[in-house]
Amino acid sequence: MSDLRSAPVPPLRDDDHVREGSDGGALVVFYGDFACPRCAVEARRLREAGAGVVFRHFALKAKHQRAVALAQAAEAAARQGAFWAFHDALYADQGRIDDPHLWERCTALGLDLVRFQADRRDPAIAERVRRDVRDALRAGATTTPTLFAWPAQP
Repeated sequence: MSDLRSAPVPPLRDDDHVREGSDGGALVVFYGDFACPRCAVEARRLREAGAGVVFRHFALKAKHQRAVALAQAAEAAARQGAFWAFHDALYADQGRIDDPHLWERCTALGLDLVRFQADRRDPAIAERVRRDVRDALRAGATTTPTLFAWPAQP
């Protein structure tokens, strides 16, 4: 019989989105989808608990029609230093995730809308999202949200 174990969760990367926790302890690797209501609830719980979070995309169009588009939009916002603000805004209002609402969020966050539009269509951003999804699947994720404990980095 072959080895059926999942691959380990990939180590932290330079391009990971990390929100430090209030206690500076272990991090939670959060594989999520911005169109997932359960992810919105879990994101709020982690923030309220003061947990450190590493957010990675587990955006599957088969699960949520807007999942990939929203993941790419979040990466475009990240290029302007607004990943966590965009993350929080998306999860705070799950009923407004279509493009006109994304543009309103960008305006409210002070983002350059022309740059945002160009960046979210960048093939490098699409590959970043696909990489996160591949890593999630290899690590054994089957649903959103999927959380893994990660030891604090020295």
